[in-house]
Amino acid sequence: MGKKIKKEVEPPPKDLFDPLMIESKKAATVVLMLNSPEEEILAKACEAIYKFALKGEENKTTLLELGAVEPLTKLLTHEDKIVRRNATMIFGILASNNDVKKLLRELDVMNSVIAQLAPEEEVVIHEFASLCLANMSAEYTSKVQIFEHGGLEPLIRLLSSPDPDVKKNSMECIYNLVQDFQCRAKLQELNAIPPILDLLKSEYPVIQLLALKTLGVITNDKESRTMLRDNQGLDHLIKILETKELNDLHIEALAVIANCLEDMDTMVQIQQTGGLKKLLSFAENSTIPDIQKNAAKAITKAAYDPGNRKLFHEQEVEKCLVALLGSENDGTKIAASQAISAMCENSGSKDFFNNQGIPQLIQLLKSDNEEVQEAAALALANLTTCNPANANAAAEADGIDPLINVLSSKRDGAIANAATVLTNMAMQEPLRLNIQNHDIMHAIISPLRSANTVVQSKAALAVTATACDVEARTELRNSGGLEPLVELLRSKNDEVRKHASWAVMVCAGDELTANELCRLGALDILEEVNLSGTRKNKFSEAAYNKLLNNNLSLKYSQTGYLSSSNIINDGFYDYGRINPGTKLLPLKELCLQEPSDLRAVLLINSKSYVSPPSSMEDKSDAGYGRSISSSSSLRRSSKEKNKKNSYHFSAGFGSPIEDKSEPASGRNTVLSKSATKEKGWRKSKGKKEEEKVKEEEEVMAVPKFVGEGSSDKEWCPPSDPDFSMYVYEVTKSILPITNIKEQIEDLAKYVAEKMGGKIPKEKLPDFSWELHISELKFQLKSNVIPIGHVKKGIFYHRALLFKALADRIGIGCSLVRGEYGRAWNEVMLQNDSQKGVIGGLPAPEMYMVDLMFHPGGLMKLRSREADLYRFL
Repeated sequence: MGKKIKKEVEPPPKDLFDPLMIESKKAATVVLMLNSPEEEILAKACEAIYKFALKGEENKTTLLELGAVEPLTKLLTHEDKIVRRNATMIFGILASNNDVKKLLRELDVMNSVIAQLAPEEEVVIHEFASLCLANMSAEYTSKVQIFEHGGLEPLIRLLSSPDPDVKKNSMECIYNLVQDFQCRAKLQELNAIPPILDLLKSEYPVIQLLALKTLGVITNDKESRTMLRDNQGLDHLIKILETKELNDLHIEALAVIANCLEDMDTMVQIQQTGGLKKLLSFAENSTIPDIQKNAAKAITKAAYDPGNRKLFHEQEVEKCLVALLGSENDGTKIAASQAISAMCENSGSKDFFNNQGIPQLIQLLKSDNEEVQEAAALALANLTTCNPANANAAAEADGIDPLINVLSSKRDGAIANAATVLTNMAMQEPLRLNIQNHDIMHAIISPLRSANTVVQSKAALAVTATACDVEARTELRNSGGLEPLVELLRSKNDEVRKHASWAVMVCAGDELTANELCRLGALDILEEVNLSGTRKNKFSEAAYNKLLNNNLSLKYSQTGYLSSSNIINDGFYDYGRINPGTKLLPLKELCLQEPSDLRAVLLINSKSYVSPPSSMEDKSDAGYGRSISSSSSLRRSSKEKNKKNSYHFSAGFGSPIEDKSEPASGRNTVLSKSATKEKGWRKSKGKKEEEKVKEEEEVMAVPKFVGEGSSDKEWCPPSDPDFSMYVYEVTKSILPITNIKEQIEDLAKYVAEKMGGKIPKEKLPDFSWELHISELKFQLKSNVIPIGHVKKGIFYHRALLFKALADRIGIGCSLVRGEYGRAWNEVMLQNDSQKGVIGGLPAPEMYMVDLMFHPGGLMKLRSREADLYRFL
């Protein structure tokens, strides 16, 4: 036998790499393996990276820095299922890192992740893909990408997955997505309500909570509420409330119910099924503050609908709300107060809270929590609006002091609401007086200075309601409240400007306050506002006119018109016409000016003033305000006049008073149409009388200084004894006449007599009144001329004197300025004919009074322009 030969082993192929077992402890090495073409290496590398990423945020950051994210994104679409699964698991974990999220958005991997939600993929892939989307959807840009790549539909489908983690992740992602209205609309198209409602039955509280939160968002839309109602969703929600073991879900369930109750149909359904009564009972009896708070919020939302308010009232919701006011939790008190505010639109509810509710709300105003104060004040504001009984109830509950204290709150809403309540209360005079006694005028100043326009508006309205008498306005003025009020007239907010104008109009009810408002610039601001077509309002116009009515000198200069209700008092002066925007100088300043060629300023003043001490009685020839004429001569001439004419002047008021110890002279004879009386009038002026009048014209009364010689000098306007005499004479002779027409005619003749008599039209150019006025200005060394010194006057002199005297004896007449020195008076008289009878009485008609050509003549005023041409 031959020798056995050993068979040689064949060497391995030269192109085959021998297997290599690698154990790596460096993440960087594993990241490099992600670029391997071998499925097994990729799968193991992904598995190692997944375990590494699970250990913490630092590891996720490390993987990001090592560049693991980009190669991993390519593995999401790998052909090998295990590789794809492991890569998806990594992204489910990594996507919780904000920097990773940012990079994933830039790499645009959303489509690849959503593809992993396909039905044929295994549950693990569904779990981590949905987890990745849930993490990504927390940011707006990612939400848009998920929505645009159609991610909502597969997520809704996964709500029916058998795996609870998949359900949880999908529900969380949907909750984040529906914060956007486009996603909510798409959710309705995809009929997502039924699967979401099914999750309420889940055994996992986190899934139930996410489902309730999602329903709480989507039921803000009416269509979703309808779908919820049609799918018996309310029954599920009520059952949750009835199950004590689910008390951790009660708050969210109440939030969904609150949305649903906004629909009248849903409200009716829940009421018919007894759910509404259960809800109220649940709210009242619960011991969990957040549940009570959310129940009150649910009532608040629903109560904005009139039909819902009616149903709530029928279910006696007011009792529940009053009970919640007594909660120890501030949040519950706030929610209950807000619910009461909403229910106030129902008159029955308002009446209920009169005895129950208002006292509790007053107590809440004293809370240390200013949010509680604000909510309580809001409820009181709504309760007292247009409801005097509730306003009285608030006062009887000692609410005035707490309300005024709230005006100093740091919360603008609390201040505005408290001001509203005080305004509502001040509509009743007894309550207004009570409020004024609590120093409201001082307390309202801070709100007037607020930067919040709502507070400004409400504060100005409070001033309007409370500053209705002189004492209150004086207190406001003395407290410095007028200055911030005037500043509000400049506001760009229409409501603030309107209410501030209204308040100024009310405050201008007395002269001192009106003058202070003018000094602060209210008149100028209102004039500017009223020139604007967009900023003016009825109240700004009314306030402007009211201020002018307390400054008739300015009104006549600006408008050229004084109505019969504008009574000329002492201190009125006619400066002449001024252009809009031009300031009218005060009387004192005009008196201290040197005489000039400017139009003479006519002064009305019947007051006389106390003479200075005897040491100052040296006669001097000086103008007003610069030095003093001989007061002894003035007293001497006045004394003689008193003896001759049987009357004297009261130093206090300045009006003549009859001296009963001596008979009346011819000066005081009653005027009538008879020529003999007119003659008697003139006859009574003897030679001595003429000399006396001349002396008085030469040595006229001038302004006196009270307390001369001391440091404080009080300036007084020039006195006018002649005008005082006119007032006395017309009071004695014309006032007793019972026929108004005769009064007007006689007064017109009297005025004409004092101003140079009847002047025929053809002789008007020869009537040298200008020279007379110039002489008076030179004599008095001033442009200001008391009206009694004018003995030669034309239209505007006579019309002013007629108006001033008519106002003293109660004859209603207006004063109208025309062009070229023209002015006239208009009076209202009953028509003697029976045409135009109103209510059985002749219709009144307007007449113009002739004071120049035919003194006492009256001409019916039809067309003012045509009649003026004919009359003047």
